[in-house]
Amino acid sequence: MTNSVADQIAPQLPYLRRFARALTGSQDRGDAYVVATLETLVADQRTFRRDLMPRAALYHTFVKVWGALPINQVPEPVEAGLGGGVVERRIETLTPLPRQAFLLAALEEFPSSEIAEILGTTEDEVRRLVDVAGAEIAEQITAQVLIIEDEPLIALDIEGIVGDLGHNVVGIATTRKEAGDLARKTKPGLVLADIQLADGSSGIDAVNDILQGADMPVIFITAYPERLLTGERAEPTFLITKPFKPEMVKAVISQALFFDVRAGGRPRGAAA
Repeated sequence: MTNSVADQIAPQLPYLRRFARALTGSQDRGDAYVVATLETLVADQRTFRRDLMPRAALYHTFVKVWGALPINQVPEPVEAGLGGGVVERRIETLTPLPRQAFLLAALEEFPSSEIAEILGTTEDEVRRLVDVAGAEIAEQITAQVLIIEDEPLIALDIEGIVGDLGHNVVGIATTRKEAGDLARKTKPGLVLADIQLADGSSGIDAVNDILQGADMPVIFITAYPERLLTGERAEPTFLITKPFKPEMVKAVISQALFFDVRAGGRPRGAAA
């Protein structure tokens, strides 16, 4: 294995961006934390723990950067910080450590032993933190969910997961036109959209149509996450990777509703 830190972490950066965006509820802020992590490694490679697997070592550095910034210790809106402007600190008022542990387990699929190393705690504490996050998720308000997915088995799978979380599926669309019609009729509070649809239309275009008349959190589904996690352009904030596990879908839905993203005329971070 190469000893170059750059070579070791390069394949992991798209997934660190996924984690950072889900944790912060923003593409811009999440990607800014990733840049800060890379700057930290450039300044002092000793922050990269070579006793860990490269992916765990990268996330460990990220968590250290996250915890070291003063803005992340303030429970109310403050001026400045990554991205600039006034930032809502909801993630800090609702137990950030459980959310970190939950996302590391469910979204990034780290084992408890590696999560303990990343967070600097014990495996027992990791399990407790994940349980706390699960309790928070169970208390979330019920959402009306529109699914845009052209593969019937995947759509049914997502519908079952959404229902298990206590949310209501208001419809399943397979094309851009169907999605727009259903959204106008059902007025969903959350949209889960595949990128490629049955008739060759785009799930991103379908979501942009929907958001012209209403604001709501949006989660995109793709088999090629690396293409939408480059950090080089406007990209999705919340992303589910195919093939997915129920825990991953639950984690992303939880975070999307947690931040209640308001995206204006297009999904926050949607690809152009």
